[in-house]
Amino acid sequence: MPNYRIERDTMGEMQVPADALYGASTARAVENFPIANRPLPPAVIHAFGHLKAACAQANKELGKLDATLADAIIAAANEVADGKHDEQFPVDVYQTGSGTSTNMNANEVIASLANKNMGLGATTKAEGGVHPNDHVNMGQSSNDTFPTAMCVAAATVIAEQLEPALAHLSAKLSKQASEWDSIIKIGRTHLMDATPIRVGQVFAGYAAQSEYSKTRACRSKARILQNMPIGGTAVGTGINAHPEFAGRVCKSLSNTLGAEFTEADDHCEAQASKDSFVEAHGELKAVAIALSKIANDIRHLGSGPRCGIGELILPAIQPGSSIMPGKVNPVICESVMQVCCRVVGNDATVTMAGMGGVGSIFELNVAMPVMIDAFLESVTLLTNASNVFVDKLLKGLQVNEARCAELLDASLMTITALAPEVGYERCAELAKQAHREFKTIKELVHELELMEAERLEELMDYDSMTRPDA
Repeated sequence: MPNYRIERDTMGEMQVPADALYGASTARAVENFPIANRPLPPAVIHAFGHLKAACAQANKELGKLDATLADAIIAAANEVADGKHDEQFPVDVYQTGSGTSTNMNANEVIASLANKNMGLGATTKAEGGVHPNDHVNMGQSSNDTFPTAMCVAAATVIAEQLEPALAHLSAKLSKQASEWDSIIKIGRTHLMDATPIRVGQVFAGYAAQSEYSKTRACRSKARILQNMPIGGTAVGTGINAHPEFAGRVCKSLSNTLGAEFTEADDHCEAQASKDSFVEAHGELKAVAIALSKIANDIRHLGSGPRCGIGELILPAIQPGSSIMPGKVNPVICESVMQVCCRVVGNDATVTMAGMGGVGSIFELNVAMPVMIDAFLESVTLLTNASNVFVDKLLKGLQVNEARCAELLDASLMTITALAPEVGYERCAELAKQAHREFKTIKELVHELELMEAERLEELMDYDSMTRPDA
């Protein structure tokens, strides 16, 4: 038996793998786009499953689609949504910019499954059965289904993956901020010694960054949820779609996925531009910048173990060198920072893809596949980096209290607490003198008898320097 079958689309015959659920249009796209040799992320495919089920349900309710055919489409689409047929979606990421090939891939697979379940054979077209264009794609165009699937996929992965990961990070940093609030260390600005700060205050700052990051992820999701293009069909006018179609689809998706999907206020804008995705990914970029800041600080504070700052002790999780025995490196921090590099690069991709003259041209954006591929990669990387940062680094992180105390005593900037009584210029002279003579500020001021010992101890209380309002 041949390992292929012959199917037809409007351009003629195509050889299709014998066991494939897709048809001629998908096979043609596979042949035309051997670019990255990888398909779109599964989240997009699953989103198409949810969307096609919602569309069939809406058309059934509106009396546009026969109930038997609609139910068969819904059952088949739900299988796609559940990830049961991911291998049947081979179309490359770098395909037609509207995502038409992936939309037709979904239409053909769902039609084949529906026909098979109806006893008509696994074929994209069967007499009396489901047709990929006439039935699965009823009231739709690739130009509104693909961007809608983008919204469903992006909002879902942010809610299910990124938000919980950032909450996990925030909770751990907040716990450490509380546990380490009594430990005092020297502050640093411009990479130079500054006034004292509590370790708890430092980590509370990191916790706040992670909490703000969670808020940014929520804002990113909200922006996407509020701009569903479905119902605009070809150019945003809604030709061939029932006036109530989009609202019913959004309601069905909301009920299925537990999120509030909202029809676009202006379908022409929703299809002609992807400003909402550019904005949403900008929030993800800010999340990456926050993670990079926290990771970079921690790796510097843990530098050493003997010749660096050494205020933090990072967990040793793997050998750091193939030539230097015993060396341990801040590998988790480095991994997180590389994620930041990728996300910032993805932001450039999303921005360019949304830009007029590149992606958004006249009535349609034509760089949507690469946009959603980059967007979802950012969400996945930020999710995994956040979880690994907590589980592989923060859980084993320790404070080197002895080193904190040593550096605190050695710092010259604690003299700032004396400035209100001694004067700024005199304190500057004392700091320079202490540095020349290798003395601490306490030792020098005591030797010079600039104030009573009790008053010196009172002003040089490190903890009080971190609590000016106490």
